[in-house]
Amino acid sequence: MKRITGIPVSKGLVIGRVYLLEEDRSFRVGPQAIDEMDAPAQLERFELARRAAIADLDALHEESTGEMGSEAAKIFLFHIGALNDPTILKPIRSMIEQDHVTPEYATSFTLRKLAARFAKHPDSTFQSKVDDLRDLAARLLSKLSGKSAATLASVGKNTIIIARDLTPTQTAGFNREHVTGFVTDLGGRTSHTAIVAGALSLPAVVGAKNITTQAHDGQQIIVDGNKGTIILDPDEDTIAQYQALIQTAEEARISLHELAELPAITTDGVEIELLGNIEFADEIPHLLDEGGQGVGLYRTEFLYLTGKQSPTEEDQFNAYKQCIEHLKGKPFTIRTFDLGADKYTQRQEETPERNPFLGLRSIRYSLQNQKMFRTQLRAILRASALGPIKIMFPLITNITEFRSARYFLNEEMEELAEAGIKYNPNIEVGMMVEVPAAALMASTFAQEVDFFSVGTNDLVQYTLAVDRTNERVASLYTPIHPAVLRLVRDVTRAGRKRDIPVSCCGQSAADPAFAALLIGMGVRTLSVTASSLPLVKRAIRGLSVTKCERIAKRAIGFDSEAEASSYVFNRLRKIVPEVFDGRTVG
Repeated sequence: MKRITGIPVSKGLVIGRVYLLEEDRSFRVGPQAIDEMDAPAQLERFELARRAAIADLDALHEESTGEMGSEAAKIFLFHIGALNDPTILKPIRSMIEQDHVTPEYATSFTLRKLAARFAKHPDSTFQSKVDDLRDLAARLLSKLSGKSAATLASVGKNTIIIARDLTPTQTAGFNREHVTGFVTDLGGRTSHTAIVAGALSLPAVVGAKNITTQAHDGQQIIVDGNKGTIILDPDEDTIAQYQALIQTAEEARISLHELAELPAITTDGVEIELLGNIEFADEIPHLLDEGGQGVGLYRTEFLYLTGKQSPTEEDQFNAYKQCIEHLKGKPFTIRTFDLGADKYTQRQEETPERNPFLGLRSIRYSLQNQKMFRTQLRAILRASALGPIKIMFPLITNITEFRSARYFLNEEMEELAEAGIKYNPNIEVGMMVEVPAAALMASTFAQEVDFFSVGTNDLVQYTLAVDRTNERVASLYTPIHPAVLRLVRDVTRAGRKRDIPVSCCGQSAADPAFAALLIGMGVRTLSVTASSLPLVKRAIRGLSVTKCERIAKRAIGFDSEAEASSYVFNRLRKIVPEVFDGRTVG
């Protein structure tokens, strides 16, 4: 039995079997000759394997559409198209017929060569398909061998994926009936992959360093997404212990779910608005079922990050429309694309940025890619005629950026008006507060914005100079740092003076302890993942605003985050022990 510690990014406990995702495992087939007279039979064997693979993919696409929604399920359409593509099939058939090699080797060689070309292609659309070609090769090889392929799309039940790293596309493409969690060598608490894991309610641990060198296929494994613990080859006592914990957690989940219909009101009568963060429209029914009152953050960049091509205006409009239909008049806040510091956009650059998190990202990226930005604004405006929508711009650092973004929005309004297309001319426009500069200038921004939304994921990163995706400095990443708290307090003060609503939609808001601090500093709207809503609501219903204010005031005055965390946890544990007993802060 071996214990490994990583960074917990998506809560939950799960016991399963390892599937080790190695990047090139699908291409490891050596040259194998066949007799010239056997070529027709081998061609027929390849054709039968191809048809069987297509049949599997058709079934997976239909099943995944029902489970994950049409957008996420599109991941399988490229595979089906590739298996009907003459530019792929002709070289494979030619190698079998003329070079007299096995279908296994012809398949492996052809797809490996194509993947290498795609990886070097300047167009990110091609680059993003490399992982799909590997998965496709594994599927074809499994059909040829007659053995079941353990691919990302088709693995056995209770499978835990172990990988060096995962992309949002891969994570969104998991068959969630079979894949019950994952662990990676790399990553941080707020990486895109971690965010998708939370959205899909998959227990996940990242930053486990070299777990890929210690695990092997079929190995029994326990993943504790609450504490960041991974146990390989657990003994019977450990398995029994975790089975009991899983049962207890399920009972607690059911108990907390009973709060879904109750309001999030503090003991002194102040109502806190609880909204949800989403990446896919299909998350909304679950969000509402958990007691969410609407959507406070729609991360629209996932339309790019989990798609096979750039979303058109119609693609975006339909995605927003689907959200509005699910929400039925409830609040809906759309964040414009937060692209730039991700693999998707960096792979498009002729010279990738040395430090993309301090480079052309978020609103900067949108302002320099005006066609993309205008297309999104137009789609949002069209959708605003169907239901209540708010727009917020990410990573605003100066007033010029906000004014420029607002200028483009106004121009698209004029274009729609001239074309006779309906939209809401009074749509509310706000901004994310994600950098110290924006927090310090909040009083200036408050004169022009309709609302503020504090994004703690980046605010912590830029305030503390800690890369939020770097597992090596994960211990330094904490929202309880007095510097971060003071910046949040400054924003709420500026909002209060101008009567501007202030919400928080960072992942830290999902921690009941940090949520208590936010309430104490004046935040009255919290937006978190659906799975976090019940516990946050339970904490709110056991706290008073007066006590939260006292705790926040004291926490801000400490010299270090360690002192602040210790104080906050100890105070809250005494007030609401059923929520904070055994929990950590930060």
